[in-house]
Amino acid sequence: MFDLLFLGTGASVPSRERALPCVAARRGSDIILFDCGEGSQRQLMISRFSFMKIRAIFITHLHGDHFYGLPGLLQTMGMSGRTDPVIVCGPKGLKDALETCMNVCEGEIEYELDVRDVSPGDVVEVGDLKVTVFETKHGILSQGYVVREPDIRGKIDKIKARELGIRGKAFTELENGETVNGVTLADITAPTKPGQAIAYTGDTMKCQTVLDAVKGVDVLIHESTYMSSESELADAHFHSTDVSAAETAKEAEVKDLVLVHISNRYKDRKVLVEEAKTVFENTIAPSDFDFYTITKKGLKSA
Repeated sequence: MFDLLFLGTGASVPSRERALPCVAARRGSDIILFDCGEGSQRQLMISRFSFMKIRAIFITHLHGDHFYGLPGLLQTMGMSGRTDPVIVCGPKGLKDALETCMNVCEGEIEYELDVRDVSPGDVVEVGDLKVTVFETKHGILSQGYVVREPDIRGKIDKIKARELGIRGKAFTELENGETVNGVTLADITAPTKPGQAIAYTGDTMKCQTVLDAVKGVDVLIHESTYMSSESELADAHFHSTDVSAAETAKEAEVKDLVLVHISNRYKDRKVLVEEAKTVFENTIAPSDFDFYTITKKGLKSA
């Protein structure tokens, strides 16, 4: 089960109400960070999450509002005595850009820093989670990410097992992948259920690669820089409107849509939500520090 903490929901430049893009997904005690705009480490410091629990950071593209907070956060973790390794992934060029930043500011890191340039189609393992990279359309090299839990094995049908003669140590043998009297574990368990999945787009226009990648996810975190009245401006800057994000959510049959990366021109997020809901009902636009848990019934605010 995932928890989501929205640390930065603004776009391009920070405002008094919104920090730059940064979303934390927590499962158990481990945290995955998506994007790391300027000021993200301070947002983490005053939030309910600990930056020392971050296991991996995924950058969508190298525009400053998604990247400039990364060197400082990594250095602060080192100065705070971190010893656990951190995975940092992003599009081609991230590794060189981060190395340059750290060298210029003499950002010595004593813990293991695993920095990777990744491309659409790549899969990164973070513990038992799998993070798949997909292509987005933003005028520069850009990509989004889908993080998935392992599938959940169905419960053992004890009555059926007994009818098939499975008792005692036979259960252990089946758990180890063995066949007992012609019976396998799959023969006495309910169908496997898919684990939860979250998609994070970063900045993008509506495009087929996003639609394909986010199909059926529990939560789609999608940029919504503009309202539909400014669709020409959105297209010119390779961004999405609230309506185009909602269309993606509907066509991809996701469960919940979360709008982020909202332009400072919109002081009231409700207008974007209301417009998006005309296309896709299960839409929210969180404020900074809003916290949600993904339940069987959908997103639950906490």
